[in-house]
Amino acid sequence: MMSKRKSSVEEMAKQAEEGYDVDEILRRRGGRPAMGSAPSSVESVRLSPELKRDLLERAAQQGISLSEAIRTALQEYVSAS
Repeated sequence: MMSKRKSSVEEMAKQAEEGYDVDEILRRRGGRPAMGSAPSSVESVRLSPELKRDLLERAAQQGISLSEAIRTALQEYVSAS
């Protein structure tokens, strides 16, 4: 087992010495997809149990997540003004 670790450490050291392609690392980066031109923010709101139930039911009917239902409702709200 020790030789396996040693070879892994040696391989990582070799890669570090050769340098990394930053663009490739950023391309392979995981995480959630971008939702706009900048990182998204998370906002907290309080929902009555009835409103949350209604939102969950509507989202389930449409086959979307609760978050997507909320984003859609907010987008429609700001677009209406």
